[in-house]
Amino acid sequence: MTNTYGEWLRQQREAAGLTQQALAEKAFMTRSHIAHIEAGRRIPSKDDARRLDMALGTGDVLTSFLPGGDSAIADHFAAARHLEQQASMIREFALSYVPGILQTDCYARAVIGAAFPPHSDEERDRHVVARLGRSKILSNPVTPVVWALLDEAVLRRPVGGPEVMAEQIMHIVRLIESGRVRTHVMPFGLGVYPLMQSMLTLMWFEDQPPAAYSEGLSVGKVHDSPAVVERLQAVYDLALGEALPTKESLALLKATAKEYGHRE
Repeated sequence: MTNTYGEWLRQQREAAGLTQQALAEKAFMTRSHIAHIEAGRRIPSKDDARRLDMALGTGDVLTSFLPGGDSAIADHFAAARHLEQQASMIREFALSYVPGILQTDCYARAVIGAAFPPHSDEERDRHVVARLGRSKILSNPVTPVVWALLDEAVLRRPVGGPEVMAEQIMHIVRLIESGRVRTHVMPFGLGVYPLMQSMLTLMWFEDQPPAAYSEGLSVGKVHDSPAVVERLQAVYDLALGEALPTKESLALLKATAKEYGHRE
């Protein structure tokens, strides 16, 4: 994100005689979020940009000139994707499907192909390329540190069919065995546990406070309020404490992949 956008926001805020806290209150945002945008560390969502335009009386300038626009990235995920690329540690919780940074080509195509309204072939290809581009952060052998907490439903739902699932699960197995990703599975037998309401991503950074991202159907939200992020971290930790240990999780992944491999 070029800092021109953040600098322009700061100039407009100061011209209006507003502190970061005052602007945050008028735009129904947090002061820390305003500070991160002005420093060029975060991209506001379109909804945030609209509220900033309204609070500052700048028409639709902040909305129209959001940096890093990519039509293959959902509007509600754009800010979270930017943070994901900067994070030094990422902890994922997946309730229904494999987290985007761990998806294979065929798995991503199956997930994106289920969208409604349907994508054209060209649109689907662009979305797949954007999805797979996120996994490039794993090309660095050390950072970010990635943990994945997967509900067993993620493994049992045959997205794309048995062959696609076998390939996808073995991809995760290889990442685990290489030490690149730590994975735990929440077994069906556990019953109800914290986090079952939506997917969750927790992110830590070298030079800024931690953030979280939660997502549901066609909606997503970046959380940067320290109190909210701390609470979400606690909920994640509670769920992690109930998950299968690493070795048992790896064994379940391998056994499930083997089952898919024989289900022609």
